[in-house]
Amino acid sequence: MTRCDWCKGDPIYETYHDEEWGVPVKDDQRLFEFLTLETFQAGLSWITVLKKREHFRMAFDQFNFEKVAKYGPSKILELENNVGIIRNKLKIKAAVGNAQAFIKIREELGSFSDYIWAFVNHQPIQNKFSKLSDLRANTPLSDAISSDLKTRGFKFVGSTVIYAHMQATGMVNDHLQTCFRFRELS
Repeated sequence: MTRCDWCKGDPIYETYHDEEWGVPVKDDQRLFEFLTLETFQAGLSWITVLKKREHFRMAFDQFNFEKVAKYGPSKILELENNVGIIRNKLKIKAAVGNAQAFIKIREELGSFSDYIWAFVNHQPIQNKFSKLSDLRANTPLSDAISSDLKTRGFKFVGSTVIYAHMQATGMVNDHLQTCFRFRELS
């Protein structure tokens, strides 16, 4: 079984690649989870976040955005002291603010899924890359989504973070053509 090169050698990475990466996600709570994890990943490796994912789920109430949006100073302090997660104060506060902005989009458009997937006409973009060096860190589309999210109050949603979110949630299929998942997700 041939996989994308980036995930080889670590069972956590391989399982994530084989079961989740690039699979279209349209559930708002899962989209919030991925967006939150991607914001915490900014400046770090994705494997660092994946290894802490269960701790993040417990710490952030299973990524229930309604609850996260209401976190006050005591909960934020609790998160800042939680050794199981990435304890960056700005990212923790951003997660709370992003939950509030997430809810505003839902109120305005019905769901975050409808909002984010509209950028790709509700269909995954099918890239056809043959080698790892062909993959991009961002695109003009991720630039546009990032810009729109920022105008809506989101933090830590630069173009690279958003492109990683697009890859993770299946908005783009960036599996290499030689990867067994490429055909499955095409």
